[in-house]
Amino acid sequence: MGETEKQPPKFTNVSSDSKGENREEQQTSHDIQSKEHWDQFYTTTSCDVYSELYAEWPQLQSLLTSQLLSPSSSSLQQSESATGAPPPSAVQSEEVIILVPGCGNSRLSEHLYDAGFTNITNVDFSEVVISYMLNRNIRERPRMKWHVMDMTSMKFENETFDAVVDKEGLDGLMDPNLGPRLGNLYLSQVKRLLKAGGKYICVTLAKHHVLALLFPKFRFGWRVNLYAIAHEPSSGDLHQQAFMVVAEKLCSTVVSQISLFPEEYSAEHQAAGLYKALESEKSIRTRYSNASDIFCPLEDLILGVKANFTQLEPGQIVKLSLGEFGVSRFSYDCILFDAQRDSGPFSHQFGLWVVGQNDYLEWILSLSDGLWVAVKMHKAARVLMVVIDSRHSNVDMNDILSDLNPLVRQLAPGDCDDGVEIPFKFEPDGNMTRQIVHQVKELLSIVSFNEKSRCLNILSASLEVLNFMESLESPPTALVTSALTGPIVVDDVTSKNTDPSIPAKNVTFRRLTIQSFVQSQAFYGEKDQLEFLRGSKESRKDLFLTHLGLMVLQFDQQLLLPSVKIIGISLIPLFQLNTVVIGLRAGLLPMFMNTCLPDLRIEVVELDPVILDVATNYFDFRESRRLKVHVTDAIKFVREKAESDAEGKHSSKVDILIVDVDSPNSTPGFTCPPAEFFEESFLLAVKKSLSEDGIFIINFISWSSAVKDTVYSRLKMVRTEVKVFSNLFVLQPEDDIFEVIFALKTGSPINEDEFSEDCDALARSLELEKQEWIQRIIVASKLIKPLR
Repeated sequence: MGETEKQPPKFTNVSSDSKGENREEQQTSHDIQSKEHWDQFYTTTSCDVYSELYAEWPQLQSLLTSQLLSPSSSSLQQSESATGAPPPSAVQSEEVIILVPGCGNSRLSEHLYDAGFTNITNVDFSEVVISYMLNRNIRERPRMKWHVMDMTSMKFENETFDAVVDKEGLDGLMDPNLGPRLGNLYLSQVKRLLKAGGKYICVTLAKHHVLALLFPKFRFGWRVNLYAIAHEPSSGDLHQQAFMVVAEKLCSTVVSQISLFPEEYSAEHQAAGLYKALESEKSIRTRYSNASDIFCPLEDLILGVKANFTQLEPGQIVKLSLGEFGVSRFSYDCILFDAQRDSGPFSHQFGLWVVGQNDYLEWILSLSDGLWVAVKMHKAARVLMVVIDSRHSNVDMNDILSDLNPLVRQLAPGDCDDGVEIPFKFEPDGNMTRQIVHQVKELLSIVSFNEKSRCLNILSASLEVLNFMESLESPPTALVTSALTGPIVVDDVTSKNTDPSIPAKNVTFRRLTIQSFVQSQAFYGEKDQLEFLRGSKESRKDLFLTHLGLMVLQFDQQLLLPSVKIIGISLIPLFQLNTVVIGLRAGLLPMFMNTCLPDLRIEVVELDPVILDVATNYFDFRESRRLKVHVTDAIKFVREKAESDAEGKHSSKVDILIVDVDSPNSTPGFTCPPAEFFEESFLLAVKKSLSEDGIFIINFISWSSAVKDTVYSRLKMVRTEVKVFSNLFVLQPEDDIFEVIFALKTGSPINEDEFSEDCDALARSLELEKQEWIQRIIVASKLIKPLR
């Protein structure tokens, strides 16, 4: 029988094997699944007293022996595929190696032996009954083997048996009060012990809670048939229809439908539940059969296609699922990546990457070489991506990690130390609690013909956001979807504080999310007021003593705070600088520039008026004398700037032009900015709009090195005879896909040593400044590299 369970609920189901009529419903689940209980039972009750609860041998004989003697499906298919090959011959009964787990004192093994199946191994964890059955059969059936063994943890080698014949064993383990843990452990043993083409033959009452485990357990790489056994009163007299489930091991991960024979049967009181379970499983198997994106259970990958995860296979990608009903708290869809060749060195042998199921994940999985860039950033020889979805809603991340820990260790490479903690990274939500502040819905009733297809896409995305909202405890106060931008969500997020300079245990910030991508985040200060910059907001004119040149907004993943980094290069003289920012988002970047850099005259260009409303109402964005917003098309705006010839104090030429706009389309190989901002006409207009010492700054996101090289080349020269920007620099933080490109209008070459000296001068001028954001400026300046 199975291992001992120490829980006290009352047991009302039938027992696991044929042990007489004196089984009282008052026995506890602990008793019914306890070795000590059955030893005592067989000691005080004669083992000669027995009954077959589900079906007698005459009812089982024909169907059972035919299943044991028929060739496997795989051998039949091989014969059919081989031209002229004779059909496989029937199996000889004495050659079939059979396991009977939880045998008890049932006479089933004896009947099989007498029918010619002499290679039978019987297992039960009651030493008393095994001793009795051995003595009973040793003379008449000398080849029969008997073992005292727990059926949930059997000690046989893998692929030992041709058939496992289970009469009532699984049902006995599946007490509804205790859950499916023991049944799950037992079926894993069955799958391990069967040879290729072997059959698990289970006689069961097919109750709902049993099928809920049985069907998924034999879903991938198994052919399953369900037979209604001829219904006649048995000595157990249960008056219930018994079934025989036959699951054949295919050694693959193919998903086949379940067949029921006959299609109708007489037990009406059982029929409804069985048909419902079959229909449900049929729909699941149909979906899997038609999909290429299948996450196969780890167990089936190992047992079915003989996957060996102890060895690293460079460039390997495997989709799998971890966790099982009754074994772990949750199940998880995962993707395993073994690093490509020559992608080291590695800091770890194994790393965990936890991501939310959203557009971000779909975007990552749609990439090719860019996906490997993301994997490489983990600096691990093997990376396991674990997808968090609706199954894990409202669950603390620590609980998820605790649940994951024993599961993911099964996938650690063989040379990975079991005692070493597995490093993990959350992307993008991590361990946070969320409360929706606002969700934007503004569907325009009048749209042009060309905009209709775009609006349909936005409506589809809106439904996804609504589904996401249903999993949250706090319902949205409103629904807003812009016809130009798509679904917009503003929420307040609380995260564990990792900044020692903040005394609070948790930090709260407000964030703007558009089409499932986080765009901006604003920190809540001590007085519950939004701050786009922690620390003092005093004017920083001294920054311009180092000849301000480069500006970059970068998200700090650790602190979950926005920070602006200002990098100095000897380019721009000290007078008010015309600055254009394309893309408002929540307005954090222009507000910072307006507050901390008073020498800037800032114009923000935003196409969508809904974005301006959200920034104003939820992020305290305000225009001022030096900060204006234009709701218009950015490309048209830049072209108008380019056509202006005014110079000097009243010049409309741009000194700093920043593009910080996401693209709804990642087809070109990048998601920020849209492809239109790299077209020849726009780049030439940008160059013409800039002042002589002007600088063009682009927030650029791409995973593909080939795409990056193409963009760099386009920025330098749109045609063979037309140069655009000769001096290009890039800032790419370590282990990040984001980078900032700086294109200088001046054609004069900038010496690399000179550039380094300017960075050192910047550091010296700011060495007395203690504010964290200023110190980040110094660090970031060291990351800027020229593009040759």
